Amino acid sequence: MHADPKGVLTGIHFLDGDHAACEGALAAGCRFVAGYPITPSTEVVERFASRIPLVGGVFIQMEDELASSIAIQGAAWGGKKVMSVTSGPGLSLMMEHIGYAAITETPSVWVDVQRGGPSTGLPTLPAQQDMMQAKWGSHGDYEVIALSPSSPQECFDFMITAFNLAESYRCPVFFMMDEVVGHMTERVVIPPADRIEIVPRKWATKPPGEFTLYATTDGDLVPEMVKAGDGYRVHVTGLTHDARGYPAMNPQAQDRLVRRLCEKIRRNAHRLVDVRMDGVAGADVVVMSYGITSRIATAAVEAARAQGVRVGHARLVICWPFPAALVQEMAKTATAIVFPELNLGQMVQEAERAVAGKIPVVGVPHAGGTVHDPQTILDKILEVAR
Repeated sequence: MHADPKGVLTGIHFLDGDHAACEGALAAGCRFVAGYPITPSTEVVERFASRIPLVGGVFIQMEDELASSIAIQGAAWGGKKVMSVTSGPGLSLMMEHIGYAAITETPSVWVDVQRGGPSTGLPTLPAQQDMMQAKWGSHGDYEVIALSPSSPQECFDFMITAFNLAESYRCPVFFMMDEVVGHMTERVVIPPADRIEIVPRKWATKPPGEFTLYATTDGDLVPEMVKAGDGYRVHVTGLTHDARGYPAMNPQAQDRLVRRLCEKIRRNAHRLVDVRMDGVAGADVVVMSYGITSRIATAAVEAARAQGVRVGHARLVICWPFPAALVQEMAKTATAIVFPELNLGQMVQEAERAVAGKIPVVGVPHAGGTVHDPQTILDKILEVAR
C-alpha cells in the first residue's frame, strides 16, 4: 500500500538528520510518539510535536524514558504505528521495555541518536558506542533489526524501511543514528505519497472466538495482531506465554516461544542483508563501515585507490542481523578487512567471527567526540595492503 498523503511533506527540503527522520516516520504512518528530551535526539520529537496535530496523531512528552518506552507499546496495541526517540543514557533506561516489546512482539521503532559515553559522557558530540547494546542490551534471548543511516536523505528513506520491517517481523527495530548525522543539514528529496510503499500491520484474519493471539505456522513465524476495541479477548504479558498469550511457566513453553522469537529473524537473515558495495569484487582490501564513519571511510578508500591499492567499500545499512554470510564470501577473495568505528571495537568483532581467522580483520577504533581523520583509515589500508 502507499503512504497516507497527509503525512508526506513532498518536495525538496534542506533538513538535518533529526528532522528528516521525523518526516520519514510520518510518511511511514507513525501516529504516536512518546519521548523525553535528551541531546542530540530532541529535535526529532520537537518536529514531530509540531507536525503531528496536522495529520491526526499524538506526541506525549513523558516524565522519563521508562515511561516513554512503555507508553508507545500501549499505543501499538491500540492500533498505532509507534516510535520512541532517545540517546545513550535514555536507551539504557529503556532496555527492560525493549525486552517487553520483543517477547510481546510489539511492532515498534526505537531511534538512538548516539553520543559519546559511557554515562552522560559527551552529550553534544558523536559516537557509535551503542551498537552492541542495541543487540544485547535487554536480558534473555531475542532478535532485533538495526539500521544505520549516513545522511539526512537516508534518515528519511531508511526510517520508512524501519517501520516496514517492524510491521513485517513484529520486533523492535533500532534506528542507529549519531550526533553528526542527526545535526548535519543537507538536501532531502521527499517523493509523493504514491511512490512510498508502506507495509500495513498484519491484522487478524479470523473473527473473535476463532483467533489465537500468538498462533503461527512453520512457514510463517510472525503472528497476526489485533488491537483494543475490536472485540477480541486477548492477554498480553511479558511472562513466558503460550499461543493464547496466557502465562505458561514450563520449560517446553519457554523453548517454543524463545526459539520462535529468534528464528523469525534468523530464518530471514538472507532477506535482511542491506550492504552497499563499492568495488568489493576483486578488491584485495575491503573497508567495512556504517553511519557517519562511512562518509569518512569513502575519502580514505578513494585516496587508497589513487595510490594503486585495489580496495573496496562495504557499507552496512542493516547492521543487525549482521551479514555474516556476505562477509564470509568477501574473505574468499580479499586479503584483509579494515573496519573503522566510533567506538573501541564493537561491530568489528562480528566481522572477525564471520571470517573465522581466514583473513585479518583490522579495526580502526576511535573513542568518539569527533569523526576519524581520513588519513588514519588510509594509513591502515596501506598497512594491510603491503
